[in-house]
Amino acid sequence: MARSSDPLQRLTVLLKKLPGVGPKSAQRLALFVLRAPRDYVGQLAEALETVRDKVRLCACCCDVTEDELCALCADARRDRSTICVVEQPTDVRVLEKTGEYSGTYHVLHGALSPLDVVKPSDLKIAELLARVRQGGVKEVILAMNANTEGDVTATYLAQELAGLDVAVTRIATGMPAGGELEYADPVTLARALGNRRQTE
Repeated sequence: MARSSDPLQRLTVLLKKLPGVGPKSAQRLALFVLRAPRDYVGQLAEALETVRDKVRLCACCCDVTEDELCALCADARRDRSTICVVEQPTDVRVLEKTGEYSGTYHVLHGALSPLDVVKPSDLKIAELLARVRQGGVKEVILAMNANTEGDVTATYLAQELAGLDVAVTRIATGMPAGGELEYADPVTLARALGNRRQTE
């Protein structure tokens, strides 16, 4: 695909590839960058390069970090007998805001989706199973989004974990059908964590 000779148009096309950014939003963002102070644009460009070059996945939980282990996995005070499985790195931050959970996390980086052809091998499921097989884990909490993809993922994980001598629970009341963790308030999430149930 040939590059546009119009810098503003090229920026708009690139911004449009971001999740949730449509053509009009991309155009507004491109115009904002055009009018922004030069030092801000420089900082933005540097931040983008730094994220791409320095941020990687935690060797344990697959969250994003600059170090081999993320801050939570490196924290000796966390309860390593419990793993809370979430879809995205943003879900970890949201759950941490509740102050109700002191265990560790595992980030899948997505959810199973037959329509979008997202398979188990596309997610960090093998890494989760390897962690559980290492021993010491008593409970795996499935904190999937309350939608079709989240339900499919939770069901698949429960089946995969069934023979590994570990309790498998899923966050329950408090999360509305179709709701996403990223947009839930701390009180709702705290209630969901507190009322998690055994998977069937």
